[in-house]
Amino acid sequence: MRYPLDFKDDFPNNLLFWMERFIYSKLNSLSNHQVRDKKEIVNALNKLRYGIAEIKELQEICKQCRNAGLIGINTYVQPLIKLYEHLTYLGLASLKEVDEEMLKEFLTIYTSALSDATKKNYRMTLLNFFGFIDKQNEDDEGSSYNFRIELKNWGGLRGKSGQKLPSYMNENEVHRFLNGINSFPFKHEDLGARNRLLLKLIIYTGIRVSEALNLKIKDITLDGEFFLIQVRGKGNKPRVVMIKAKNISCDFSAWINFRPTEVQDELVFCNHKGKKLTQAYVSRIVEQVLLTNGIRKEKNGAHMLRHSFATLLYQKSQDLVLVQEALGHANLNTSRIYTHFDKQKLKNTTEIMN
Repeated sequence: MRYPLDFKDDFPNNLLFWMERFIYSKLNSLSNHQVRDKKEIVNALNKLRYGIAEIKELQEICKQCRNAGLIGINTYVQPLIKLYEHLTYLGLASLKEVDEEMLKEFLTIYTSALSDATKKNYRMTLLNFFGFIDKQNEDDEGSSYNFRIELKNWGGLRGKSGQKLPSYMNENEVHRFLNGINSFPFKHEDLGARNRLLLKLIIYTGIRVSEALNLKIKDITLDGEFFLIQVRGKGNKPRVVMIKAKNISCDFSAWINFRPTEVQDELVFCNHKGKKLTQAYVSRIVEQVLLTNGIRKEKNGAHMLRHSFATLLYQKSQDLVLVQEALGHANLNTSRIYTHFDKQKLKNTTEIMN
């Protein structure tokens, strides 16, 4: 049976569903000659067949199978658990936003201290997982979405194919996007102030969607002509980003006046009930602004704003360490992807032969 790629308006649950289906297929295909208690495997299959509610359940089911003698399942579950943590943290709205560059970033972060053999297991798991989704997803019209993940060149594992570059806006498109934010016809004045502030924070600083949605009032302070923003990144690692006050002052003041008096965890951004916004909502707003202003990219989600910021930052600064610090990357190699957009260096290659 085939399923829609995004059958719910909830990225974490969609991702968990496909991991559940993938593990179910693996339990049915792995060699079971060492299995001591076949009832345990049957119980695990039943749990997966009827669906699970959280990633911890998947981990426990695989542990149950491993203890019963199905050793090979551990090769797949550990990378998938880490992948789930990584992708849900990024604040994606759709599985279609996952691309090769994003997966290579994941591999760089989570396998840097691992052996080559384990790195290969991680790569194999990602290839198998997304290959499985390629074959099993189908929309109402009978069409399938194909990720075509190859991962032929990452870290210390080299292949014939180079990296796929992420989608990003050039400087002209960024200006159009910013103008589009200001002119976009949001339904209500308070939502307009909130959404403009949110999108500007992301595009001007390159912070992740999840980092923006987790900001608290106390995290934003005015320091002369700048706002200092304390961000909690992956692993709860703190960093500080800056934004010119003139770029967000009006929207910030307007939203603070509109913002409900009782807000969950004192969050900066919330809905009318004071609850946290969803990452899917932010990506929908980004896509609407992009399309309204005639900006079309392969990936239209909110994460593309982060790529655009990082690309322009490197082009203007030529400082890879600055890009790493601004984005909160744990490894400099993760930031190195943005050196591929250096047009000035490319132009120098044209001077070799007259």
